[in-house]
Amino acid sequence: MRRAFRARIGYRSAEMMRASDGNAAACGNDGPARWSPSTRAAVAGRATLATVAKVATLTAGCTVLSGAWTGSVAIAQPGDDALRTELSALAALAGEPRFVSAGGVTRDETPLLTLENGASFDPEDTHRRLVLVGGLDGDTRSTRIVLDAVRWFKTSAPDNARASWTLSALPLAHPGRTGPQPPHRFPPVEGFFDAPDRPEIHYTWRWVTYQAPDLVVVVSAGNGFRARPGAEADEARPGGALARALAVRGTESGLGPVETIHVTASESDGAAVIGLLRDRLAQVARQSPLHEAITERVTRDPLPIARLFAQRYPGSVGMSYIPAVAWVHTLKLADVTGDASWRDKVLGQVRPWLRGEQPLVGETVRFASLAGAMVFAEIAKLAGDDGEAASRLADAAVALGAAETSPGVPEHGSGWTDDMFLGTVVAARALDAAGLAAATRLITNYARRLQQPGGVFHHAPDAPVAWGRGNGFAALGLAEVLTGLPDDHPDRRALLDIYRRQMVAMRRYQAPDGMWSQVVDMPGSYREASVTALTLTAMARGIRHGWLDPSYRPVVERAWRALLAHVRIDGTLVDVCISTGAGPTRRYYLDRTAVNGADDRGGALILGAALEVHALD
Repeated sequence: MRRAFRARIGYRSAEMMRASDGNAAACGNDGPARWSPSTRAAVAGRATLATVAKVATLTAGCTVLSGAWTGSVAIAQPGDDALRTELSALAALAGEPRFVSAGGVTRDETPLLTLENGASFDPEDTHRRLVLVGGLDGDTRSTRIVLDAVRWFKTSAPDNARASWTLSALPLAHPGRTGPQPPHRFPPVEGFFDAPDRPEIHYTWRWVTYQAPDLVVVVSAGNGFRARPGAEADEARPGGALARALAVRGTESGLGPVETIHVTASESDGAAVIGLLRDRLAQVARQSPLHEAITERVTRDPLPIARLFAQRYPGSVGMSYIPAVAWVHTLKLADVTGDASWRDKVLGQVRPWLRGEQPLVGETVRFASLAGAMVFAEIAKLAGDDGEAASRLADAAVALGAAETSPGVPEHGSGWTDDMFLGTVVAARALDAAGLAAATRLITNYARRLQQPGGVFHHAPDAPVAWGRGNGFAALGLAEVLTGLPDDHPDRRALLDIYRRQMVAMRRYQAPDGMWSQVVDMPGSYREASVTALTLTAMARGIRHGWLDPSYRPVVERAWRALLAHVRIDGTLVDVCISTGAGPTRRYYLDRTAVNGADDRGGALILGAALEVHALD
């Protein structure tokens, strides 16, 4: 069997199969209590579901002694540290799920802690996927039920259930929620991760969906045990609203519905919930339409993705890095496929600049626009009549990019990590010696100021936040300059050290599903497409060139599958951060809008990632 399972002590809930041994619970001053026959039968799997729903429970208010599971659920509000400790103990048990992460953050930046398996986007994993959600109404009695259910699954579920299913859990989806609240609405329709009110709704919707579940069980606190199919769930309750929306969702998002169950249970109904799960997991379901849709996305090969994106992007033509990234990779696609039509497309779109009908830069020189000349550095390498004009434009851009106010301080830079790519890529592509010398000075100076001891980069000196795309810019800028530098260049070793320290950090901060986040070192910030595309591109390049050892290859493969999950079949995208300047707080970056739809920036970066993955293969 794929996983070995064993029980451990040290968690509030006991190993379920040991409950029948008569472990004691302290119930006020009433002395020890033991499992009733019906509770024991439910946990051991010898009772019908009807019996499970009526099991006798232990005395109300019992607390757990020596880790024995009593069928009673603690009501005390867990702090972030307490819940994290419990999830870490569960993760340490053998088998999946084994990753403690976060599916979102509240307005006060409390993480929505999760326990995740690592197979959400793995098409080779044949397990059906169960997702458990608790605490959407802020009541932590359901959190305890979810935690106990996870422990049961990892230690005591029947072998056939563990062989057929894997699990992820969001035990407390709305921490700190108190008092009356407006009704939850799923799917969310106004705002998204930047919602000023209850962003937890948005994070929960996205996290559950992108676990690619086949069954979702939403647990709400209530009086007595009741389980309803999601299509019949009470939308007036937060858990019911989520369960119903997932169950009846159409295919307009490119995904589809999933079977759901909304469970209402009191703190004494833990055994009934486990009985429900035992009964349901005995049935090996077919993949849900939602799971099937995500599988269709993640099984696409990189070259067809590159063709799709080269056809669709850029949607808007101009002299800036965004269309230029698409252009240089479309030229690469022409070379890889032997299809000259891709080259013709690029030449047609940049013809106004080659003819001198459009200026290379405006009145103000900025790296974001200057980097657009990378396309001319590539055109200059081609045979044909455009080489001279392209070389002239590339040389002009290299000279402007290399201008310094002092060594390593570019005249036209912003001081942000964006400069590490935007201010160096033209010189790297043009293989210009003076330009590369300035590029190495820029990178080493920026790394001295912005790279943190752990390896990630802060966005700017006055923006002490590890912004996702800012780290992606740093990574790809390093990869581009290392690609262009001669092997014997005196600064090469220093740049390799900067690059490798960042790659170590990025591997450490990769989310369980393979994505990287809007704030790299903040699990719970939204999992974002552009940082994922940039990072996997830089990492794959490093593997190909021997800068990184082969242990990074699974990191790239997981990131590529995760990125594909965020690419709809038509080439529109999910969760690409909009244009972002430097900001002083994490909240500034958390509130940057995530684009869902066509996006030139994301499309260009993913086109580059697709070709780098193709080259790695």
